Amino acid sequence: MTSTSEKQRKSARFTGLVSAAVALGMVGAAFAAVPLYKRFCQATGYDGTVRQAQAKPTKVLDRTLVIRFDTNVRGLDWDFKADQLSQTVKIGQTGLAFFHVTNRSDKPVTGHAAYNVAPEAAGRHFQKLECFCFTDQTLQPGQSMDFPVVYFVDPSYVTDADAKDGQEITLSYTFFPISGPPPQPKSAQASPTKATSALGADARAAL
Repeated sequence: MTSTSEKQRKSARFTGLVSAAVALGMVGAAFAAVPLYKRFCQATGYDGTVRQAQAKPTKVLDRTLVIRFDTNVRGLDWDFKADQLSQTVKIGQTGLAFFHVTNRSDKPVTGHAAYNVAPEAAGRHFQKLECFCFTDQTLQPGQSMDFPVVYFVDPSYVTDADAKDGQEITLSYTFFPISGPPPQPKSAQASPTKATSALGADARAAL
């Protein structure tokens, strides 16, 4: 016959296993929720996240906004600056901005640019057709690159009670490192000039 103490030990072990399984499940769910949350924000503009657009607006309004550009780097030995501090564009008009990045380290480094918009309410209407922030970027030692961003503010901005009175929007980027070995550069990336030229041509074609 199984003693009371043995039953208690088995019960305690079972409870511990269940608790551990629940804890692991919660951690896994938290990590899985990060990319899902990011995709949700990019699709809806929630939390000031810029939306990725498939086509530019068919209407341009006779109202302008000042778009300011902010750049930051976290954990990377990179220089990252916007070629322009600000631009004035009409609502619905496609804008083109350039950003310059240099890898100051002596090894290849892969980074990814996180982005958001302020004020937060403008994130629902600020959209991008082309952006270096959509993919990871690998720079070789000492390599410099110029990246274009093609964007617009959707005309729905003027009917949004939370956003319509704003006169300025700030687009902010922060480059941070991607763990793991960076991919080998493609032949088109061997020359910074060629890569910059190709990106610029694609961006201007979207205007």
